[in-house]
Amino acid sequence: MFRFSKKKLNRAIHYLELGVLGLFLIYFFKGSSDSKTDYLKLDVTKSSRTIKPLTKNNSPTFSWTKCQQNISAANITGFSSLPERVQDFLYYRHCRHFPMLLDLPDKCGGPEKSADVFLLLVIKSSPVNYDRREVLRKTWAKERLENGVWIRRLFISGTMDSGYDKERLNKLLELEQREYNDILQWDFNDSFYNLTLKQILFLEWMERNCPKAHFLLNGDDDVFANTDNMVLYLQNLKDNDGSKHLFSGHLIKNVGPIRSPRSKYFIPVQVHESDIYPPYCGGGGFLLSGYTALLIYNMSQSITILPIDDVYMGMCLAKAGLGPVSHITVKTAGLHIPFNKVDRFDPCYYKDVLLVHRFLPAHMYVMWHRIRDPNLKCSI
Repeated sequence: MFRFSKKKLNRAIHYLELGVLGLFLIYFFKGSSDSKTDYLKLDVTKSSRTIKPLTKNNSPTFSWTKCQQNISAANITGFSSLPERVQDFLYYRHCRHFPMLLDLPDKCGGPEKSADVFLLLVIKSSPVNYDRREVLRKTWAKERLENGVWIRRLFISGTMDSGYDKERLNKLLELEQREYNDILQWDFNDSFYNLTLKQILFLEWMERNCPKAHFLLNGDDDVFANTDNMVLYLQNLKDNDGSKHLFSGHLIKNVGPIRSPRSKYFIPVQVHESDIYPPYCGGGGFLLSGYTALLIYNMSQSITILPIDDVYMGMCLAKAGLGPVSHITVKTAGLHIPFNKVDRFDPCYYKDVLLVHRFLPAHMYVMWHRIRDPNLKCSI
């Protein structure tokens, strides 16, 4: 049997008391921490948004709780007969917030200095379109000081595929980002039916990071844009600081939804009941002021998403009591070339336009250099 002296016994009791006190303190602070965490969780539930740690640019980025499928969409009349792509759209139509995989909060120099950006090129690009992005960086989308004002470039993208294929494409964009700093990417499926979502996510980013950019070119990555001409056109406007309404492109009006399920542009009544669309500009490319871009974002908060992004822009303008206008040299339906002309890529047909849809990367590269050739002579 072990024997303890009175001195050793007192020391043991003292250590035991310290241990109990330590356990109490641990429990107390853990409880406080849990209470604080619960409080934050309640806030997140209300706003669906949390703030991540500051990035290397010392700018806060945001994450959103994962959007859940709206299973009640299956109760819509005729839902079961709709194509799978339309069903998926209806299940997730309400989702507007997705994690950012690639961000550039300082692209425009910060919210206040974004006024230094005269023309912001916002180019919709799927992750796989590496060759298109590379050509644009070397041609009309090159960031530069043009006629005394700055042109900046952004590609906006989602994700594609799954598993290893998705990882490889994400890695591709990450590597491009390291070299060029010109990509915004969100973790949503980059598909035709999500083009409107892509636009809304960009406009939200713009409101936060680049609200004072004067003008924007919003377009696809397969358009040929004469950005030299665009700068001159915008500088010659009466209101050339982007503070007034401007939305200009290839005007489309007096048309409505295509109801044929075989069409890429199929919009059933379950998605859009009206048989008429408001006036809009073809989504291949259009020019708009910074004022109008932010106005569209504001209007979008109360307008249900429609898959076709150019029509949706028209809906937002209509809600604001505004509309798009036609510009004769924006050709999103292609440029008409006389049939007896042998070379439909004769640069003389393109040197005075603002935008033409669509071009292959190789043709884009050649055309850009040909129209800027000081020795180009045209008789047409």
